Amino acid sequence: FGMPLKKCLLFCPFSCKIYFEVVKSGTKWYSVVVIGMFMGEYNHTIDAKGRLIIPSKFREILGDNFVVTKGLDGCLFVYDNTEWTAFEEKLKALPLTNKESRKFVRFFLAGAANVEVDKQGRILLPAVLRAFAALDKEVILAGVGGRIEIWNKEKWEEVSEYDDMDDIAEHMSDLGLML
Repeated sequence: FGMPLKKCLLFCPFSCKIYFEVVKSGTKWYSVVVIGMFMGEYNHTIDAKGRLIIPSKFREILGDNFVVTKGLDGCLFVYDNTEWTAFEEKLKALPLTNKESRKFVRFFLAGAANVEVDKQGRILLPAVLRAFAALDKEVILAGVGGRIEIWNKEKWEEVSEYDDMDDIAEHMSDLGLML
């Protein structure tokens, strides 16, 4: 297509986020190119220097630099810059006078790092983030809509057992999700 004019975010009916770019495809016309959302599960390894290859399907959406931060459940969260900015705005809106809010903001912002993809498609994960998520060698990168999660492989195998999915699905209607 043409030159990207703006990266945009579209919310679809299933509460997923679809990223797209508006590109100039001629002197008068514009096209919309769907970039996608993060989906899939990838097995990778971290090398001795702490570098991790980011799957090409994820790099297409993330771009050359993005944010990695501490995540919930003992994993790392990865956000593209657009999604990170939106998340940062939500964190800034939390009341400074609330102790839990301050702790929540500190958890995500103090643990965040801007990372850059090298020519081999790798990022350098800071040691503090590798230690937080107990990332040694084998890791799982899981696309979960608007973000990616990076997991220690053993921990992922524990948390990704879905024996109780029928029970969980019954409670999703309480959160507004109807299948």
